[in-house]
Amino acid sequence: MLIKEQELDTLFQWIEEYDTIIIHRHVRPDPDAVGSQLGLKLLIQNAYPNKQVLAAGTSSDSLAWMGEMDDITKDDYEEALVIVTDTANQDRVDGAHYDAGDKLIKIDHHLVVDRYGDLQIAYPEATSASELITEIASRSKNKLPMTKEASELLYAGIVADTGRFLYSPTPYTFEAAKTLVAQDIDTRLITDRFSETSLNEVRFQGFAYENIEFHDEGVASLVITRDIMEKYQISEDATNIVLNIPSTVSGMYTWVNFIEQEGDNPKYRVRLRSKGPAINQIAEAHDGGGHAMASGAKANSLEETEAIINELKQITTEFLKNK
Repeated sequence: MLIKEQELDTLFQWIEEYDTIIIHRHVRPDPDAVGSQLGLKLLIQNAYPNKQVLAAGTSSDSLAWMGEMDDITKDDYEEALVIVTDTANQDRVDGAHYDAGDKLIKIDHHLVVDRYGDLQIAYPEATSASELITEIASRSKNKLPMTKEASELLYAGIVADTGRFLYSPTPYTFEAAKTLVAQDIDTRLITDRFSETSLNEVRFQGFAYENIEFHDEGVASLVITRDIMEKYQISEDATNIVLNIPSTVSGMYTWVNFIEQEGDNPKYRVRLRSKGPAINQIAEAHDGGGHAMASGAKANSLEETEAIINELKQITTEFLKNK
């Protein structure tokens, strides 16, 4: 068990107290963000059918199978409880007015870099926010009984953030998975959601294999321009399909993808990954953050992308010296 009893008591008290509950998560959502958000929404709706429970944020075409967001106005936040899942920094919260409610709760598994909210349930030891939501339900003493529909979403979040249980699962992770699988969910169908690819994505993977740059220091990098996305007719979200190709290459310890953003002056979304050196400090130095082995950042120029590669080379070299 990770979460403190006092935190759970306060959470359950506030959920019971408020008639309107609005749940946010981070921008550019991944399956854990949506899974924890919508999973929690379903749990509360099931336990309190007379409450208004809303999911805030922009929709993601690639994650539409997980559920839809609600239309919300500023008036909805009056005397509302707001919960933000899977979001370390306030500036990454998706949706306006998240701070306009009566109380604000943060439920997150990232390293704590921004302490916000009236209640923080923040445990970097957890592999995902969905894992934390599962623990909350399991320890609710039937205040938030688990359902099959919520289990499917939470299981998807855990599977995604652990890379199908490859990336640093803990006993808590498997305990949460056990709880969710007990709801008779179709684990294979959920896992298949992450393995199915379109023909365009297959061809884009071919581009990636041809163009990933492998550096002598054990670092790999790939630049994905808007022209490339247009050529292969894939969305920015879909570029994530090639992110972990370097993880299978012997001698590669850190890697990065730079995804060009729309606009006249080239800026890049940065996805950083590692199987050894801690990369989160590099991410934080470039307007980002995340986990030691998986982080995101921003680069405002090609020069900054080169700086990030050089920083990866430095920490990887140091890591290998001490290995």
